Formats: sequence, C-alpha cells, structure tokens
Amino acid sequence: MRTGTAPDAPAPRAERPLGARRWLAAVQLLGAVRPLLRPRRRPAPARPSRPEQLRALVAVLDEAVAAQTPADEAVAACGEPGPLSRGTARDCGQQSITLHRLRTRLQDLGTTDPDLVAAQARAGRLLAYDLWMLRASMNLAFTTRPVDRTEAARLRLNGLGRPADDLRRLRDSLRAELRNS
Repeated sequence: MRTGTAPDAPAPRAERPLGARRWLAAVQLLGAVRPLLRPRRRPAPARPSRPEQLRALVAVLDEAVAAQTPADEAVAACGEPGPLSRGTARDCGQQSITLHRLRTRLQDLGTTDPDLVAAQARAGRLLAYDLWMLRASMNLAFTTRPVDRTEAARLRLNGLGRPADDLRRLRDSLRAELRNS
C-alpha cells in the first residue's frame, strides 16, 4: 500500500495493470454505445373495430341473459313458503358465481367506442343488480333469526324483476345493431 494516499483512492493511470485498463475502456465504450442500443418500441396493437367490439359485447350479453333464467329461478325459490333446502342455497351460490364471472368478463372487454362503452357500463350495472338480488334473497331466506318482517319480505321474492328484462332488451338492441352493420 502506498503511503500518503487514501485507501479508497484509485491508483493513477500508469500504475493500473493492463487488464484493468482494458476493462475500464470496455466499460466506458459500453456506456457510450448503450443509449444507441435501446430496443425499439413496438407499435401499440391495433384497436378492434367497432363491429368486433360489438360482437364481443353481444357474446357476453348472450351468456348473461342465458344465465338469468337459472338465477331468476334461484331467487324465486328463496321466496317459497316453508323451510328451504340446501339445494336452494347451493343454486343461489352457483348462480352468483356465474353472474360474477360474467360481470368480470364484461368489464374486461376493453371497448373503446363511446356508444359501446355506455352500453357496457349499463350492462355492468344490470348484472350488479342481479348479483345484489341473489345476495339479498339468500340473506332473507337463510337468516339465523327470522322475524315477521323478514319472513314477509322473503315471501314477496319472485325473481330478478324488471332489471333482468332491461338486460334482455339491451342485448336485443345490440344484436339488432350487429345484424344491421
């Protein structure tokens, strides 16, 4: 070790071994060339056309409308008088899972056309109502402490109601638009 210098100070250029000088030169060269080697950005993928977006939206809505029939039956079963079976609870749970998955698929469509984005949002709200209705009917039907008010509300359950019809009408209008385009 040399005297009179800091232990961490680099050795003067003349005292560096040849291998260290070459390595330093290679690192400096790489630092100079590195900005030139940046990977080129790939162009963004082309957005699907409006008819493709419409087809995807209608496909999910077709499945949602098909899933509404068993969900409607499950809600109506929760409103039946008398004790309810475990099968009713299982049916409600299965339909809730199905509608939740469909709502997630609907949200993941990635539509960009403003009209279709609005239709997608409306369909999402209608499916959210169906999910809420299933949950509320299960809460009313399978309560641990039934009271007269709860039982009266449960007995009035008879299905999903008007929002299910609204979802069908929305799907039908989008399907008609698809046929005309």
